[in-house]
Amino acid sequence: MRARPLALVLALLLALTGCTASGSGGGVVVTTNILGDLTREVVGDEAPVTVLMKPNADPHSFAISAQEAAMLEQAGLVVHNGLGLEEGVQRNVDAAAEAGVPTLAVGDEVDPIRYRGDEQDGASDPHFWTDPARVRTAVEVITERVVRDVEGVDEAAVRANAAAYLERVDELDRWMTERFAEIPEQRRKLVTNHHVFGYLAQRYGFEVVGAVVPSGTTLASPSPSDLSDLAGTIREAGVGAIFADSSQPDRLARVLADQAGVDVDVLALFSESLSEAGGGAPTYLDMMRANTDTIVTGLGRT
Repeated sequence: MRARPLALVLALLLALTGCTASGSGGGVVVTTNILGDLTREVVGDEAPVTVLMKPNADPHSFAISAQEAAMLEQAGLVVHNGLGLEEGVQRNVDAAAEAGVPTLAVGDEVDPIRYRGDEQDGASDPHFWTDPARVRTAVEVITERVVRDVEGVDEAAVRANAAAYLERVDELDRWMTERFAEIPEQRRKLVTNHHVFGYLAQRYGFEVVGAVVPSGTTLASPSPSDLSDLAGTIREAGVGAIFADSSQPDRLARVLADQAGVDVDVLALFSESLSEAGGGAPTYLDMMRANTDTIVTGLGRT
């Protein structure tokens, strides 16, 4: 008679443990909100997707709570950018991988380019999302890993979600090509807060003249000589606009514009983070369209 209640208790404990493992192990945890948007489009309603980085945050410096760190180690799949982008949470991602959680460093899979010259010693540039063609590859890679690693998802539904989204990414690429064609070739020169648009420049025929912060991370700072050198470059190149990240103070960009001694606009771009709903860039597609319009406006003027 005693064996039956004990067996029931054990069965209940196993059931509860199984539910916990399935619930935590069945979800996807994503570090950045740009990748989070792509992942949600792929996963749809098939599994929970948790995004750690808040809107308008800096992917180089955002941090997570102890509870969020624990979520990483209980995930069914961790999707992160890699290539040194998430400097504030990389140790947490590494801990999850060491605990046996499947992880995907998307940047490693999209044929990353390297920073030019001596910038960051030729390290790989993590800002691949400014090239929709590489985002297409990212979506395909995320799809395969969700199907493989996330328990309980309907493979057909996930692949259908991905196919529908890829059509929208392809349409974005065509639209951006048409819009950028409105800028004369001699005006396709970019100056930004830091080096973030190398992929966009490569795909659409821009020249990256320089950056206020001569680095691929917002955690670096420019020296007075850096600003002076770039000011001279701007004057020589006849750049008509400097682009500052919408989530970062543009004081340095404005100082540089003053030092350049020419009429240079300072315009905001959504370069490394999505915005909140209603903030101009709540999705990846919205972000890229808004940035394209701003670049065309800033560089296409006569």
